[in-house]
Amino acid sequence: MGRSPGPRRGSALLLPLFLICFFSGAMRHVESAREFTLINQCKTEVWPAVTPGESFGGGGYALRAGDSVVFTAPVGWSGRVWGRTGCTFDSAGNGTCETGGCGTSLQCESASGAAPATLAEFTLAATDYYDVSLLDGFNLPVVVTPTPTSANWTGCAPAGCDGDLRRGCPSELAVKGDGGKVVACRSACDVFGTDQYCCRGQYANPVACQPTFYSKKFKAACPAAYSYAYDDPSSIFTCAQSPDYTITFCSSNMKQSVCSYRDSRLVCSGSGRSTSSPLMLVMLLLLCSFLSLQFASPV
Repeated sequence: MGRSPGPRRGSALLLPLFLICFFSGAMRHVESAREFTLINQCKTEVWPAVTPGESFGGGGYALRAGDSVVFTAPVGWSGRVWGRTGCTFDSAGNGTCETGGCGTSLQCESASGAAPATLAEFTLAATDYYDVSLLDGFNLPVVVTPTPTSANWTGCAPAGCDGDLRRGCPSELAVKGDGGKVVACRSACDVFGTDQYCCRGQYANPVACQPTFYSKKFKAACPAAYSYAYDDPSSIFTCAQSPDYTITFCSSNMKQSVCSYRDSRLVCSGSGRSTSSPLMLVMLLLLCSFLSLQFASPV
């Protein structure tokens, strides 16, 4: 790219935003805390759940269609994120969900979600491990995208499922809601409970536990997600670049880039390339300011 033009009138107004975004981001990166951005691209409201959820607004809240929220995971956090659907909660946070509910509470904190639910799982360390699992069934498309935190970003692969298993779910696995609409797809282990489908007993090893008719259907719809217990080679992902993460519900494109402004450059997931375009700089600084205000506001 060509040389960027020199400072222009009004650039002083951008400097405070730049300093806030840059130094707060740099400090967070040094401490190895990670920023998680949850985005709802579904056409209806989703109630994300996180466990352990102490650093994630208590582990549960409502997210309207098109909205997003940002949290900071503490150093060494290990846990799971999923979306709940068809929920109704009162002013005290008590209620029920059609899928993925953690008891009767809005905030899941340390409670697990009820199957079937699509799970995003993380272990944050010097090398992160992350995956999207369908072992507990499927209720929403979920994509996990590592987000750059350095201009030296060389790329880490997205994980998850941008297909919708509800549309082709076998009738024996289908969970139907009001009006007979399929709202989730159960796992074969959950439905039939046999050692073969659950990879236990004599099937509790990668040689004996092989893909089944049902796990193959899951894998065909979601190639980058766990379809059965020993589906590790194509389903578990690692990243040694201390990334942030974007979790998108109902993402329609796993290859979509996610960008952030780091070390005076714009870097995007899935690419080692960077840019310092003045227009993109303005856009990213304004976005950073907006996200900072969102993060500071109560969920």
